[in-house]
Amino acid sequence: GAAGMGHSGFQPQAMGYPPGFAVPPIQNQPIVQGGPMWMPIPATFPNCPPGLEYLTQIDQILIHQQIELLEILTGFETNNKYEIKNTLGQRVYAAAEDNDCCTRNCLGPSRPFSLRIMDNMGREVITLQRPCRCSSCCFPCCLQELEVQAPPGTPVGYVVQNWHPCLPKFTIQDERRMDVLKIIGPCVVCSCCEDINFEVKSLDETSTVGRISKQWTGFVKEAFTDADNFGIKFPLDLDVKMKAVMIGACFLIDFMFFEHSSDKQQRAGIWQ
Repeated sequence: GAAGMGHSGFQPQAMGYPPGFAVPPIQNQPIVQGGPMWMPIPATFPNCPPGLEYLTQIDQILIHQQIELLEILTGFETNNKYEIKNTLGQRVYAAAEDNDCCTRNCLGPSRPFSLRIMDNMGREVITLQRPCRCSSCCFPCCLQELEVQAPPGTPVGYVVQNWHPCLPKFTIQDERRMDVLKIIGPCVVCSCCEDINFEVKSLDETSTVGRISKQWTGFVKEAFTDADNFGIKFPLDLDVKMKAVMIGACFLIDFMFFEHSSDKQQRAGIWQ
């Protein structure tokens, strides 16, 4: 990430910003204010949901889950928090799960959730809604689904799990429930010392247009935490709404396959 220069003095807390994150600067400059560098606020675009203008300028983003000390020491599941950055290390968004204690610790990785994504003004620009569904392909009538809203309350797309006997497969849909893209993962969703790639393909699955990668973070972090790093690649000219839905797909994949269950094990495939 970009190195901070530091800034002395009192920094007020922005309203509506998820706890645990540094307060972003309000200027239209990538200035460090006692925290990470933020991506400059881009110009507005017609027919672009507010807050998604950032996505018009990038074809790759990085998602870093924050390590929660309480979770490491006690095993008590806390709300997940994430930083979303561009390739220059500038923070584009901050994301935080909004869930209750009972749901987190009783349902584990299968839990329903609302995940709120904030821009550098502390405004909620994307909301991800995951209902309670079955996490096993043994029940093909009740597979996973995620709704992406931008702005909150306005659906712009969906991520729908497709039944397959051995592969993780998903369909990206627009706000009208029309299929747009496919996502296909590996048969065994685990590896050592290398990334795990979920390919984003055209509807006929003949061409690859992007990728969601779970990045290898080292033996210690992989063994003792469920804080994961992801990279997402998509075409620069892809509709910003579909870019937002791909971000939602990344979070759904994280919860389905890379969150630790109550026995501290991760899923190795669609049947586990």
